Amino acid sequence: MKKRPLSRDERRSITYGILSVVVVIVLLQLWLLTATMNAYLGGDDTVVWPAAAASLICFGLNGGLLWYLYSIERTVETSDGDSP
Repeated sequence: MKKRPLSRDERRSITYGILSVVVVIVLLQLWLLTATMNAYLGGDDTVVWPAAAASLICFGLNGGLLWYLYSIERTVETSDGDSP
């Protein structure tokens, strides 16, 4: 079964949803950096590596969302090229 290409409004809704999630993840990373720096400067260096791992996971999530957004655009460009 061939999938129907997404309409412009559907792609816009998906993009805004992804953008909202990215903003939440970036704010989480900012909070994580602040808390980690506060703990590290206070003498607690046990939180540095777990915080770095969590930040790396956040980075991967954002990269995955960006990849998904590009795949949607690629699908639309491919379907536009097939139509007369």
